[in-house]
Amino acid sequence: MDAPSGTATGPVHRSRARAWVDSHRLASFLAITYAFTWLIQGVVVAAGLEASWTQSILIGFGGFGPPVGAAAVIWASGGDLRKWVGQFFRWRIGLRWWAVALGLPFLILITGSALFVLLGGPVDLSTFPFPGIYLFVLAWGTVWGGGQEDLGWRGFMLPLLQERYSALASSLLVGVAWAGWHLPLFLNAATTHGAWPLSQQLLWIVSILSGSVLWAWMYNSTGGSVLAVAVFHAGVNGMGVFHPADTGAMAPGGVPDPALNLLAEVTGALPLVALAVLVVAVYGGDRLSNRETPGLEQVGLDGSRDSTESG
Repeated sequence: MDAPSGTATGPVHRSRARAWVDSHRLASFLAITYAFTWLIQGVVVAAGLEASWTQSILIGFGGFGPPVGAAAVIWASGGDLRKWVGQFFRWRIGLRWWAVALGLPFLILITGSALFVLLGGPVDLSTFPFPGIYLFVLAWGTVWGGGQEDLGWRGFMLPLLQERYSALASSLLVGVAWAGWHLPLFLNAATTHGAWPLSQQLLWIVSILSGSVLWAWMYNSTGGSVLAVAVFHAGVNGMGVFHPADTGAMAPGGVPDPALNLLAEVTGALPLVALAVLVVAVYGGDRLSNRETPGLEQVGLDGSRDSTESG
């Protein structure tokens, strides 16, 4: 009879697949994360979508690749999905760290803007937006415009790597994967990233590696609060709306001035780099915090397994 062997094969194959994912957590996470996001990015390119709400929503949906990848690996490995998701709702971190998460983006903006002005950048304060818009930018960025990624990068990949490597090394490895994950945006001329010159793209890589150190510092210092990281992430991303640069002078006649735009990017990246260096100097690269480094217990997984693909 064929039926018994057929019904037995399905569960066996499924269990073997889950066992393989469990033994190759990092590779599985990256493969699923990249596949999910790049597939959606491919749809954006194939549809020929220009800058629009439709394009923005699809790109934002593609940003859920990291949490999708993390959820798949945690499920296959028999981890605690509720505990993992709970990191996004961990708000009891103390007033000091909320002050840092909410206030540090303004310090980054002020420092970068001051450098921009001191080095001759053109300023126009007449177009300064209504300050209340920041609340919308912060909420949007936390759940859709970047913060949603952190359940994967910081809420899973970082503790996975910290089982074996230092917090600094782990944060930089996450940063490399994070930067590479954005590749389709750079290859699509219809996106903001794709329209950047090479100098700006290279500076963005420096910024994202520095940001990865800072996000790891926030995650480790708050005992694994992805919510704090997502708010901090959204705050830094959202500061661009308050940059005082004269947009008309930055692109006279609609043509971007390469020197002025490079100045804006350099002065925007320098505070992030300086803060990352300061964090490493103050806290040390081993933990990037004064607390125990969060590991896979944050997601209810067994940290004893060699999760870095040595086997």
